[in-house]
Amino acid sequence: MSLIESFFGLIGDLTWGWALIPFLVILGLFFTIATGFVQFRFFGRMFHVLLRKNQTAEKNAISGREALLLSIGGRVGGGNIAGVAVAITLGGPGAVFWMWAVALVGMATSLVECSLAQLFKRKEKDGFRGGPARAMIYGLGENYKWLAYLYAFCLIASFAFGFNAFQGNTVAGAVQDSLGIDRLWTGIFLAIVVGFIIYGGIKRIAKTADVVVPIMAVGYIGMALLVILINITEIPAVLHTIFANAFGFEQAVGGGMGAALAQGLRRGLFSNEAGLGSAPNVAATADVTHPISQGITQSLSVFIDTIIVCSCTAFIILLGDVYVPGAQDIDGVVLTQQSLVSHFGIWSQYFLTGAILLFSFSSVIYNYYLGENALTFMSKSKAAIHILRIAVIAIVFIGATAPAATSVFFFSDPLMGVLALVNLLALLMMFPTATRLLKDYRDQLKEGKEHPIFDSAKFSDLDIDPKAWPKQ
Repeated sequence: MSLIESFFGLIGDLTWGWALIPFLVILGLFFTIATGFVQFRFFGRMFHVLLRKNQTAEKNAISGREALLLSIGGRVGGGNIAGVAVAITLGGPGAVFWMWAVALVGMATSLVECSLAQLFKRKEKDGFRGGPARAMIYGLGENYKWLAYLYAFCLIASFAFGFNAFQGNTVAGAVQDSLGIDRLWTGIFLAIVVGFIIYGGIKRIAKTADVVVPIMAVGYIGMALLVILINITEIPAVLHTIFANAFGFEQAVGGGMGAALAQGLRRGLFSNEAGLGSAPNVAATADVTHPISQGITQSLSVFIDTIIVCSCTAFIILLGDVYVPGAQDIDGVVLTQQSLVSHFGIWSQYFLTGAILLFSFSSVIYNYYLGENALTFMSKSKAAIHILRIAVIAIVFIGATAPAATSVFFFSDPLMGVLALVNLLALLMMFPTATRLLKDYRDQLKEGKEHPIFDSAKFSDLDIDPKAWPKQ
């Protein structure tokens, strides 16, 4: 067992420890510059999808807004509450600035990967399916089938299994600590609700996210805004501290600017998932008129996750009196919880428990769908889907009731590192196709079309599903 753990530890060191974070940042900068800072040029258009219904006549299709909210529900999770606290504890307030920076760069990466997932999606009985695995097969060719299967395997192992065990553990721990409810009852509740939703298919999953995500996001952001309002005079000082620590003019922890940079980049990338290849699986389900339109929408998901929600946690902590620069002996969730209590009193810890419950719950159903989508790429067996669903329900229950069992999933982070590297390599190879899509979209905007329409006839050299993208 120790040999296996050492092997995956080596994989983790070679990905997250050495290559992956610089690769993600550099590639994000390349996409930003090569696309003409597309995430800033189209920033206003990102919000259109929140007000629009299905954009084509496809019956029972997933709307662009539903796909957006499902991806937000997946990106926004424990990392936004505990992860930000850890980044500030280990990297100082300056880590917040570098989280913002990596999110702005990651918006371009997310646009590229989600647009390609839309382009190469396939029409199936239960709706559209796509994602990096299918994009590799149809965008790069059969010679890269092994790469697509490696990606799909890592996605199932890390997200559907590993991360869902941790989510179940997070929810049960928070409920037990604040409400005194035994882990067993929380595990049973989670298993029943998760089972009901995932057995309803992607449409029920999307509908659930359409309700849960706005509630959890608005509630948490509203609480953070109250913190900011009652401490409004301290905002300039906090912003000065963030920027001064980010560039080494002040030092809150050992390592100074280097610690702030490392923690900010790492936690930001973990939180918004831009470039990891997870969100494109959801983005491909959307019924939209042009692949780029969903890519633009998914850029908004990165913005909401990091620039808005992560910033909420940062201000709750930095405007409170619990955080002590240099002190590293406090758990991430506890730091956020105690900071909120310092602002509003003991009742707010119950609010945070509810927020963690909703955040983690939305992540569980999101993680499950990623696994299901990867499995349908590898196998058409309905029995395999049922086995996956039963396994996910069991894993969530076990993670909630037996916290020590989550140590079995030590392979999750290393395998996520592998799938991210695979995804980034594929994005580089398919980037010329992404630029063609972007040019087509921009040309139609110049012609005066408010909502560009994709015509597959212009891309007849590509392996595009005519059922998903009929010729105009």
